[in-house]
Amino acid sequence: MAFAGVLNDADVKAAIDGCAAADSFDYKKFFKACGLAGKSTDEVKKAFAIIDQDNSGFIEEEELKLFLQNFSKGARALTDKETKAFLAVGDSDGDGMIGVDEFAALVKA
Repeated sequence: MAFAGVLNDADVKAAIDGCAAADSFDYKKFFKACGLAGKSTDEVKKAFAIIDQDNSGFIEEEELKLFLQNFSKGARALTDKETKAFLAVGDSDGDGMIGVDEFAALVKA
């Protein structure tokens, strides 16, 4: 698991299970359930680096779609509706991507 040593496996599984149904993903509930919301800014930035698959410094729409799979290989992809909603709340500067500071703000929201 990519978050070994940072997040508890049982918490991650519970968070993934909590949004297993299509269109049930709620980022606030997910970040709280997996334990990321309670982590330090540095730990949240490490999580961002894992999710930023292409190392561009931003999480783009395609990376968001596969967001849950960063936490658990067998997790589902987010639906288009969930992906667009997640991007809309996370992209505070309107550039169509989520930067590390925007991500940190989202996790701590």
